[in-house]
Amino acid sequence: MRRQSPDRLDGSHRQDAAKRRLTRAQFTRLHFYGYNKIPMIRTETVLDSWKTVRQDTAQTVEDFPAAELDFKPVGEVMTFREIARHILEAGHALTGLMLDGVENMATPQFRESLQKYMAELPPTPDAASLAQALRQNIERRAAQLALQPAEFFAHVITRFDGQLVTRLEMVQFTKEHELTHRAHLFLYSRLKGIVPVTTRRRLAKQQKA
Repeated sequence: MRRQSPDRLDGSHRQDAAKRRLTRAQFTRLHFYGYNKIPMIRTETVLDSWKTVRQDTAQTVEDFPAAELDFKPVGEVMTFREIARHILEAGHALTGLMLDGVENMATPQFRESLQKYMAELPPTPDAASLAQALRQNIERRAAQLALQPAEFFAHVITRFDGQLVTRLEMVQFTKEHELTHRAHLFLYSRLKGIVPVTTRRRLAKQQKA
């Protein structure tokens, strides 16, 4: 089968051929902005979405019985309190690394480097304090991230698992990490007979419709 000349390739194949000729820096800009130089994902959308997720995380902490924060369904998993604290710590530390300009998280010192950011967090002995810390921290971090230029978010860094991602993709990954653990909080809540806040909101909308 005769190979097609570049001028006969359709649009998608022509773009693939162009990508192979790009430098890494050029590909980074293309990956973030697209061929029309317009950001493919808006930073404010990602940050607003994460803030919404965090508000529901904090509400879930407040909804859980205060005397049962150390509940866990089986012995090998984290308690409700530990999961909520982990959400707070992970979101704070990963964004802190990005804001401090760390470009390679896949180092033997990664876990140790997180301790710097743990020291900044307040103690959270009860549900009210933990929920407050969750809300205050996302507002602070979202405001700090919102001040960064587009080039900051387009820059490629190495995630702790060795994957190359833009900083905006790292923010999205951090939000998805929270969503995963928030689902665990929802499960623990269900086991205590509590309907999660997202379900309550959906049911309320259905009743109004």
